[in-house]
Amino acid sequence: MALRGELAARSTAIYIGAQVIGGVLGVWAAHLMFELPLWQVAATRTGPGQWFAEAVATFGLVLTIVGCSARTPSAVPYAVGLYITAAYWFTASTSFANPAVTIARSLSDTFAGITPAGVIPFIAAQFIGMFAAVVLGGWLWRE
Repeated sequence: MALRGELAARSTAIYIGAQVIGGVLGVWAAHLMFELPLWQVAATRTGPGQWFAEAVATFGLVLTIVGCSARTPSAVPYAVGLYITAAYWFTASTSFANPAVTIARSLSDTFAGITPAGVIPFIAAQFIGMFAAVVLGGWLWRE
């Protein structure tokens, strides 16, 4: 939305901060629920195949949001939920599709975790997928 000029820079920064804080708090809450140590760092999961899968997952998510926003904005929440559920199963990365989630998942040494060394490549893949979806979406749903 920020790239398309639909969200101010200040609001974008607030959303990013809130998502990262919320992601970390969510990981800690999950650790507490499952009686795991609160402080963890992931020791597994990263690699080119997962980075590519993450680019695919993010591309599809952003294209879903752009398309629904152009045609039926009220469908965005449902479409996002359905897409993420599906992408969890059809991508090798389990579809983080969000840099804040990627950062948070590096703090969990569980199946959901990714190594801290994988954070930057995952986020780079997400940006590649996002940019591709914004470009294609802008072409498909011109105003």
